Amino acid sequence: MIISVMATTVSVVITDDLDGSVNAKTVSFGLDGMSYEIDLGEKNRAKLEKDFAPYVDAARRISRSRRPASPRPTGPRIDRAQIRAWAKDNGMKVSERGRISAEVMQQYEAVH
Repeated sequence: MIISVMATTVSVVITDDLDGSVNAKTVSFGLDGMSYEIDLGEKNRAKLEKDFAPYVDAARRISRSRRPASPRPTGPRIDRAQIRAWAKDNGMKVSERGRISAEVMQQYEAVH
């Protein structure tokens, strides 16, 4: 009985998404609440880093836990404790925790 064994080697070559050069690496970045990935070789990665440098230097870093899950408009932060205190001071019924009713929010926004 003859048993022949054949070995198969699979190579994955990541190429630059812009110019097709080999040995590219995946680069992740975000803009306007969207996350992106692109495969770039050394030359294009260096160009991207150089082009982004002034923006990265001026930007604030945020942790992954603070990033929005999906793109959505962001407005000023709402101080719910302040709204609850205002509502109580103005004779409105508002719970200590949880959702503040739309009616209370509208009245608060109308005077602030």
